Amino acid sequence: MKALIESIVTPLVDHPEDVVVNEKVEESKVVYHLTVNQDDVGKVIGKNGRIAKAIRTVVYAAKTDANKRIYLDIM
Repeated sequence: MKALIESIVTPLVDHPEDVVVNEKVEESKVVYHLTVNQDDVGKVIGKNGRIAKAIRTVVYAAKTDANKRIYLDIM
């Protein structure tokens, strides 16, 4: 899942070397923290959050464990 998030976000940003995805597994959920360069935050979020919503839609659709919810935090 980390590779999927990185492959979606990397072409969108000007500083692909600063894209970091951290995974935190909890009992009933998995949280992915996406961190990008401060200059690229607007590009990842998009106008009215449309790009962020699209990224979340793809990630949620690709989940592998049916018992855990997936969350994507963009920082």
